[in-house]
Amino acid sequence: MPLNNNQRRMLRVMHGDAERTWSLNDLLEATGWADQVHVAGAGKELAEDGLAEISESHSSMVYLGKEGASAVENGLLEARIWKWYEGADDSNRNMAGLFSAGFERNEAGPGVGLLKALGVSVQGGIFVAVNKKSVAKLIASRSEFIESIGKGVDLAELDSEMIKHFSNRKNLIFIEEITTRTWSLTDAGKNIDESKLVNIELIGEVTPELLQGENWRDVEYKAFDVNAPAPIPMGGRPHPMQSLIERIRSVFLEMGFSEIEGDYVQSAGWNMDALYIPQSHPARTMQDTFYLSNPEKIELDEKTLNIWSAVHEYGHDTGSRGWGSTFDKEESQKALLRTHTTVNTVKYISQNPNHPCRVFGIGRVFRQETIDRTHLPEFHQIEGIIHEPDANLSMLITTLKTFYTKMGYPDVRVRPAYFPYTEPSVEVEVLWRGEWLELGGSGIFRPEVTEPLGTEWPVCAWGMGLERLAMLVLELNDIRELYQPDLERLSRMPIL
Repeated sequence: MPLNNNQRRMLRVMHGDAERTWSLNDLLEATGWADQVHVAGAGKELAEDGLAEISESHSSMVYLGKEGASAVENGLLEARIWKWYEGADDSNRNMAGLFSAGFERNEAGPGVGLLKALGVSVQGGIFVAVNKKSVAKLIASRSEFIESIGKGVDLAELDSEMIKHFSNRKNLIFIEEITTRTWSLTDAGKNIDESKLVNIELIGEVTPELLQGENWRDVEYKAFDVNAPAPIPMGGRPHPMQSLIERIRSVFLEMGFSEIEGDYVQSAGWNMDALYIPQSHPARTMQDTFYLSNPEKIELDEKTLNIWSAVHEYGHDTGSRGWGSTFDKEESQKALLRTHTTVNTVKYISQNPNHPCRVFGIGRVFRQETIDRTHLPEFHQIEGIIHEPDANLSMLITTLKTFYTKMGYPDVRVRPAYFPYTEPSVEVEVLWRGEWLELGGSGIFRPEVTEPLGTEWPVCAWGMGLERLAMLVLELNDIRELYQPDLERLSRMPIL
C-alpha cells in the first residue's frame, strides 16, 4: 500500500539517525507535530507495513487525589485528631471535646474510626490510647508517605501496605497506568528509497471540478482500505426508562384500564390524611418528605377537613376508633411534593364516587432518600385501582399476577403485609435469579379511606416502584445506571 504523507514525514525524520530508538517526544520535536496522535497513527501504519518496530513498556504511577492534596497541606485526618488527643485533658478526650475543638461530624466519625483501627479504644465514652508511641509512629509514617508522593511516584518505589491502606480511603491517592512506546526502523525501513519519502499531494475526494479537466489523470489519490473496521453509526432510540413506561402503559391498556394523571405539588391532606396516615407518622417528617416554601399552604375546603378530622380522631361513622389524637387542620394544608401516586387515585375516587372504574397511573414521586444502589430521592411509581361493587382480594391478586406475567415474570406470589390505608394488605414478589424480590404493596382500601371519599364500594389498590422493575427488566445491579449521561452504556441496554 502506498505511503501517506504522515508516514513519509516520520520515515524521513527517522532516516536521519536510522539506528536510533525514538521516543514520542523525540519524534514530536523532529517532525514538528504538536499532536501525538500523528506519531501514533503513522507509527502504527509503518509497523503494519513492516517498516518500523514499536516497543512498549508499562508502569504504574501514584498521584495524590483531592483529599490527599488537602492532607499534605493541612495534615491527615488521624494526625489532626491525634494532635488534639495529645493536647486534651483526660476528661475532655470524648466526642464532645472533639466537636468543641472544631471537628465537624463528617470528620469526627471517620476520624475516630481511624484511631480505633490504630489501637485507640473507647472506655466509658473516653478515648484511651494504651500504646501512644505505636500510634504516633504509624501516623507519622502515613503522613510521610502522603508527603512523599508529591507530583507522582512510580508504584514500584512505594510501600505496598501503605498503598493498600490509602487505596481503601476515598480520594487520597489514585493509580494511573502508564504505557511508554518507542519506535525504531526495521531493515526494510532503513533501506527504503529516499525518493519515496518526498511529500506529494494526495487527492482524498473526487470533485466535479477535478473531473472537468484532464488533471485527474496525473494526480495521486489517497488510498482507502475498504476492509478497515469502521464505527457502527448509532441511531436515536428512546431512553430505556421511557420504553419501559410505554410497555407498562400498553399492558394496562390491553387489560382494560384507563390512565390518569395528577400534579406533583399536593397538600399533606390529600397526600397523607385522605389515606388515613396518622399525623404523627414518621413518613410525614421533614426527614422523609419534601415540604415547600412556595406555595407553603394549599387551601382545602372546610367540609373535607372536618371529615378527615373526625375519621382520624374517633373514626367518624366508619366503624373505626380512629387514631385517638387531635387532628391539626393546618398540618393538613401544608404543601409538599407528592410522596406517592396514590394521591391521584384517591382524588379520582372522590370526583367519581359512584362510577365503577379501573384506572392506573405512572408518575414521578419524591422522598428524602439517601442515594445508593437501590434508592433515589426522585423516582417513578406505578399505581392502579379497581373501584366497583364486587371488587375483592382475589380480583386484586389475579390482576397483579396477570400484569407481571405479561411483563415476562410468570412466577408471582403475594404475602401478608401492613400498610396504614389498606386492610387486608399484601406485598407482591416475583422470582428473579432464583430469589423472591419484593416489587410493591397492595390491598383493599380501608373504610376510613373510602367512606370519606363518598363511596362504600371496595377499592383494590396497588403501587410499585418503576425503577425496581426496570432493574429486573434491564438486568441492572445499580439503579443509578438508569440516569447516568453515558450514551454508550444506555445504547447497550436491551431494546424494550
